[in-house]
Amino acid sequence: MRDQSLFDKIDLHLIRVLHTVLTERSVSRAAIRLGMHQPAVSASLKRLRDFAEDPLLVRSGAGMVPTETGLRMLEPSASILRAAEMLFSDARGFDPATARTTFRVAASDYLDPQFLPRLVAQIKIQAPLAEIEIHPLSGGSDYRTQLAQGEVDVVIGNWLSPPQDLHLGRLFGDEVVCLVSKKHPAARRGWDQASWLEAEHIAPSATHPGAKGVIDEHLASLGLQRHIVARCPHFGLIPGMVASTLLVLTTGRQYCERFVDSLPLKILPCPVAFPRMMYYQLWHTRTHTSASSRWLRERVKSVAADLKKE
Repeated sequence: MRDQSLFDKIDLHLIRVLHTVLTERSVSRAAIRLGMHQPAVSASLKRLRDFAEDPLLVRSGAGMVPTETGLRMLEPSASILRAAEMLFSDARGFDPATARTTFRVAASDYLDPQFLPRLVAQIKIQAPLAEIEIHPLSGGSDYRTQLAQGEVDVVIGNWLSPPQDLHLGRLFGDEVVCLVSKKHPAARRGWDQASWLEAEHIAPSATHPGAKGVIDEHLASLGLQRHIVARCPHFGLIPGMVASTLLVLTTGRQYCERFVDSLPLKILPCPVAFPRMMYYQLWHTRTHTSASSRWLRERVKSVAADLKKE
């Protein structure tokens, strides 16, 4: 009887507060994200603690961390919220002109720097009431878990071998080239494989735990290793660093071409043969048939196709 009594007292709003507080690990940040006053979030958290007979979120040093019980609630609460969103949006039929859906996109900033701005613009033009959250792919993120728990709808990036446990859509391929300062010696005299490997390279930080990156994965398969002297988690800042140093950036031509007219940079062929750099969008089975998620994936595909034509 107690279980039924508890069930009757828990509504979708409480589940949303629970999930937001646990993911934000802060009542004040959760209040901002929920658009609520902090005392109201605190009151809801107190009710949840009473129902669970557990503090759910406890202080640790200067911050807060979920308890074991709280951690166990993360995935089920995300699942409930996502299912409710899909239930009602798909039951009504997805109409972008009136939809108040929140689209959550996790993307690598290795992408063409115009990709995300154009994607956001296209979504807001066609779905003006929708909200958009852009999540980074960083060394601390686990995009598989984020997709499974409904924290993101789609992940966009490049993989040498994309994961087999997720649905994927191919977006575009790109030639691997090198970007150097116009003052770099190789810009004048060229280079061979040995001099390229010995040059000072800059590389992005890993996009997810254990990631090596498509360039270094391929080099490792050939038994080769380049000389990386700098790493940066912000890919969009790297061309500026290359322009004022003798560092070498190896990545897709489409990305590099966005910078050669505004910075003193030159694109050089890479003396190591690389397969084309392939970009994909990935999504989980749980959103495969969702009308709103299908619409989002079509927007991603459309923006990629437009950029590829340029």
